[in-house]
Amino acid sequence: MFDLLIRGGRLVDGTGGEVRRVDVGITEDRISAIGDLSMAEAELSLDASGLVVAPGFIDIHSHSDFTLLIDPRAHSQIFQGVTTELVGNCGHGCAPLGTNLESFTGNIYGYQDLLPVDWTTMEGYLARLEEAGPAVNVATLVPNGNLRLAAVEDVTRPAHPDETGRMVRLLGEGLDAGAFGFSTGLEYPAERASSETELVELCRVTARRGGLYATHERNREVLAVEAVEEGLRTSAATGVRLQLSHIIPRRGGPADSLERCIELVEDAHEGGMDVEFDAHTRLHGITNLSAVLPSWAVDGGPGLLRRYLSDPATRGRLKGYESIISSFGLGGWDRVALFSSEGSPGKVGHNIAELTPRGGDAFDTMYDLLLDEGDDPHGALLIVHSYDDDMLAQTFRHPLCTTESDATALCMDGPLAGTTFLGAYTWAASFFRTMVRDRRELNLEEAIHKLTAQAADRIGLGDRGRLAEGKQADIVVFDPDAFSDRGTLEDPNRPAAGVHHVLVNGTPTVLDGRETGVRAGCVLRR
Repeated sequence: MFDLLIRGGRLVDGTGGEVRRVDVGITEDRISAIGDLSMAEAELSLDASGLVVAPGFIDIHSHSDFTLLIDPRAHSQIFQGVTTELVGNCGHGCAPLGTNLESFTGNIYGYQDLLPVDWTTMEGYLARLEEAGPAVNVATLVPNGNLRLAAVEDVTRPAHPDETGRMVRLLGEGLDAGAFGFSTGLEYPAERASSETELVELCRVTARRGGLYATHERNREVLAVEAVEEGLRTSAATGVRLQLSHIIPRRGGPADSLERCIELVEDAHEGGMDVEFDAHTRLHGITNLSAVLPSWAVDGGPGLLRRYLSDPATRGRLKGYESIISSFGLGGWDRVALFSSEGSPGKVGHNIAELTPRGGDAFDTMYDLLLDEGDDPHGALLIVHSYDDDMLAQTFRHPLCTTESDATALCMDGPLAGTTFLGAYTWAASFFRTMVRDRRELNLEEAIHKLTAQAADRIGLGDRGRLAEGKQADIVVFDPDAFSDRGTLEDPNRPAAGVHHVLVNGTPTVLDGRETGVRAGCVLRR
């Protein structure tokens, strides 16, 4: 007798192989049989007639590091069939931490002081995550921003050799604790000064342990091609497996940047390098408004920051800092808008050009918005219109491209009910709707492969991402004609439609479209 049987569904196993109409038997947390099981008995049987049975979707680039601690139910993910997330991306994350927590909070997406931070190491963070009991499986990378904040006295300059040595030690500790690799976010304040020399040393450690190097490149518009070249040089010098995060260049650079970036990856891959890339599924980029500031301006806490922002001379100094936000502006400030804000709710949805008085300076507008945020300067988010549908289609068609959310796991009620993050509730569903149904760029099997086995292989999850006997029973059962995103720019926190059942490690997390209340996710260690 099986613990659970899924009967009569169209099985898409994640490998890209043909659809089969078979039953799936599950015993404890693993798939124990696939085939004609019509005569078998089970404690629980699910009728999947007319539905697709696929491996649970894997989010290869998530920022749920902290939100899963605040509320581990992960509604935004489970109602899209997501069963596994990789966090610690873009050099941002929850570990390691130093003694001055204030210096690190801007590097933790979703941070709220309502949850005590009682760890400093990767081992401590993973133990805390296990205590929380997430609804999804969680793997992590070691974030470079945390390494620099913990080891480099002045993050506005490259690391000294002894500081690089400390970073290497902390990275090794994180990998030994179970992290699956190392990430950078070279556009962000803590990492903009990272030298290629220090990155090579860190990637060498990652390569020796078989980890993945995921990089949000140093420049994503004017010098996007050169930034991809840097990532490829680092991989060539160390042998590290390379994942180029959200490869599509933003507006503001050469018109052929995307084609040139992809060609570079193709050439490297054909030459034997283990390199692939990913992209998120929305037309917009999003980040903290506080990223407009250098680290020295925020390290002293909100009180000192208010003094800086209120001083005209210091504002003049701040305007000389090149940031990811100033890069956003290269495509025009009318494309950059306030996405969320506690201090200026009436200005949400308005672009920076609209909010700036005639003859005024866009940076003064953003500094004023930060002043209005009070004691939480990292709470406000900016959104930039960066891409178009053709750019996404061109990228997702490529066999080396996987799919990512670049978002945080959220919940429809509870402590995260008022939190928004673009793409959280929509990324997988919008990818499927757009690429499979609307544009027909990918067939069913190809799209599911990108969401499952391809992502599992990049992370290094050998027992997930495929439906086969002996594999972990992470499974989604959904209607391919109804699987769609419902969230919009104006109302992003709406769960996806079309998912009927979700199993995480053999346990139903969603049954008949409803949350069961059981959280069966695991903290995964390399």
